[in-house]
Amino acid sequence: MTGNHRVTLPRLLRRRAAEDPGRPALVVADVGEISFGEWDRRADGVARALIERGVDTGGRVGLVFGERDWIDLAVMWCGVMRAGCVAVPLSDRLAPAEIRHALTDCAVTAVLHGAGVEPPEVGEWRATPSELGEDAQAVEREPGASGLAQIIYTSGTTGRAKGVGATHANLAYGVTTDPRRRKLAHSKHFLHAFPIGSNAGQTMLVNALDASPAALTLPRFTPGRFAKLIEAYGVGTVFVVPAMAIELLNARVHERHDLSSVRLLGSTAASLPPAVAAGMARAFPKATIVNYYTSTEAAPAQTTMIVDLTRPASVGRPSSGSDLKIVKADGAPAATGEQGEVWLRSPAGTRAYYGDRRLTGATFQDGWVRMGDIGYLDADGYLYLVDRESDVIKSGAHKVSTLQVEAALYEHPAVAEAAVVGVPHPVLGKVTAAAVVTRSPVTAADLRTFLLDRLAGHEVPSRLLFLPELPKNHVGKVVKPRLLDLLDRASPAAP
Repeated sequence: MTGNHRVTLPRLLRRRAAEDPGRPALVVADVGEISFGEWDRRADGVARALIERGVDTGGRVGLVFGERDWIDLAVMWCGVMRAGCVAVPLSDRLAPAEIRHALTDCAVTAVLHGAGVEPPEVGEWRATPSELGEDAQAVEREPGASGLAQIIYTSGTTGRAKGVGATHANLAYGVTTDPRRRKLAHSKHFLHAFPIGSNAGQTMLVNALDASPAALTLPRFTPGRFAKLIEAYGVGTVFVVPAMAIELLNARVHERHDLSSVRLLGSTAASLPPAVAAGMARAFPKATIVNYYTSTEAAPAQTTMIVDLTRPASVGRPSSGSDLKIVKADGAPAATGEQGEVWLRSPAGTRAYYGDRRLTGATFQDGWVRMGDIGYLDADGYLYLVDRESDVIKSGAHKVSTLQVEAALYEHPAVAEAAVVGVPHPVLGKVTAAAVVTRSPVTAADLRTFLLDRLAGHEVPSRLLFLPELPKNHVGKVVKPRLLDLLDRASPAAP
């Protein structure tokens, strides 16, 4: 049955282990793999150890691991939930202060971590997987579908990361126990390189439990290594974030590797610039390119868009039972083509900010999640994003979409990456500024001339900064406060 409200992820693991004990579930390139049977057995050992060490039902357990440790992370994640505790997954690539903030914010009881990781001394005790022991006696101490299962800390591109709590029912929404209905059945492996502790990474763990193919990942993303894995494993499904898609195109891996096995390429975490989506379609000629729009707060609600040249800027329509609406500033529903705030709703039940009722009440309302994005719907119900509400540049009497300016920059053949922000102006309040990474020589004057055919005068960046790379967080999103610092310190580019 699909979407059975009694199914939780640890119970799904138990079922997969009974059906396919020796079948690979998760493969980490150059590290190893784990079968469903071993995953289940080891998860029992983790759950037993937590209970014996006195971690109560609902106790938060930090999981701090590196990307080489996906197998251990998967075991700990399911073991913590099987013990009725709450998993708090975090990548060791985060700054120590960010890890400390997350572990302290949700008051973890214990921290489980990779052998080469030194987490902050937060909680009552710490241990590596090998220190927990191997007592694999079956454990069933889940608090039920409505119990809290996980807390994920948002990427924190504009401020301190916030913990988003998800119940067992929310995490397991849409999973199937019917082998005939398992997703991604067109391939033996699906490939991703998402970081531990991200919402996208958590989704890949759910896929590893629920989908037909084995999950395949690698310790660290590089375009060449990613493409080699596609070729070596004949990967049928690939998941990326836009930053990875851009790197793959810039490295021109499709000219050196056979990527013809890929039938589905999904992009998530941010919208694909139209020029990048078109480039991916050329690089993966046999693949259906799909853009997924969601957030850590809204998941599993999402919109999906099969890349369509007639709607190159759309992020699609609601999927998986999700609902979508556009709300104007006065709270009234927006008409077709009218801009407003994007709201999403999932039948799985909403998530919530852990321990922050005020912020939860502002973001989660009557089952809906305020996405913080401005957008509009066309006559067929397709969603178009204008910008993050916080990123819209108010320049004099105009409002400028940073997404639109970035999309225009990506159309220039010399532009490898671009990011746009608003910078202070004594008369207009703010004006547009852009930072670009180039793949071939181009001047600021050439870029502005190119943009004048694509943008209105007030949208063309008044400042252009050429950088060797854009400042990004561990998820691959541009950190705009750091970009503003770079612009503030740099001299304006010559016109």
